[in-house]
Amino acid sequence: MANRLQDKRVAFVATDGVEQVELTEPWKAVEAEGGKPELISIESGEIQGFNHLDKADKFSVDRSAEDAKADDYDGLVLPGGVANPDRLRTDENVVRFVRAFFEAGKPVAVICHGPWTIIEADVVRGRTLTSWPSLETDIRNAGGEWVDEEVHVDNGLVTSRKPDDLPAFCDKLVEEICEGRHEQQALQTAGAGTA
Repeated sequence: MANRLQDKRVAFVATDGVEQVELTEPWKAVEAEGGKPELISIESGEIQGFNHLDKADKFSVDRSAEDAKADDYDGLVLPGGVANPDRLRTDENVVRFVRAFFEAGKPVAVICHGPWTIIEADVVRGRTLTSWPSLETDIRNAGGEWVDEEVHVDNGLVTSRKPDDLPAFCDKLVEEICEGRHEQQALQTAGAGTA
């Protein structure tokens, strides 16, 4: 069981203000299954993690979103925090990179405030997902259906609400990456982009 993600590369997209535990726990889950996580950010260098409103550790960026290609990865994880996804959604390279995973039908796992980035990528329409409760209206306005659940899976899109949900979130993201491409996700994304 410990090598279910052997030879799988998983992109973690984050920047300053990321909720540290929402980066580190899924990262450990990917590594524990033999996968190779890589940190993608707006720029090279380091990003600043946070424990809620307090500065925590810094993390080295493996590649900038401008240089990253979704084709090189088997899955995507978008941690939350408030400042992190708010900044990510304003970067066109990040938005392009994130949307490419949906277009390819690759598994995507998003937690907390992370859905702001997928809303910006215009891939929420017609999907059911959960998030930090304050994003409910944003998700509905983007054409999605919001549910209050520990973890929700919709054709390869794994979503959770908060750090307390991390055990279920990590289990499901590993499972979805193991399953590989989700044809229905690619079809939904193609339809969402034309509406």
